[in-house]
Amino acid sequence: MSLKKQYLKSKSVCKVTFRLSATEAGKADTAKLVGDFNAWDTTVEPMKKLKNGDFTQTVTLEAENEYQFRYLLNENEWENDWEADAYAPSPIGTAENSVVRV
Repeated sequence: MSLKKQYLKSKSVCKVTFRLSATEAGKADTAKLVGDFNAWDTTVEPMKKLKNGDFTQTVTLEAENEYQFRYLLNENEWENDWEADAYAPSPIGTAENSVVRV
């Protein structure tokens, strides 16, 4: 499971834990979670790399929305989340973006 969602009862937000597996990350030293929720800012802090090679990061998102995102590996290679809720055409180039629905 690459997207774990935890809805908060007190607020209309959802904590989403994104997980990029070591297999998907390949030989990447760094991975960044980039998407609508951070204005596609490629200078964000890298995701945490786990001992098994997976990368993880938790983000709080407003519920009842969907957000496009991708992973940026080693500052130069884009990777989708192959277990995302959906995919959408990227407005830039020919690639698709991953989509998380909360």
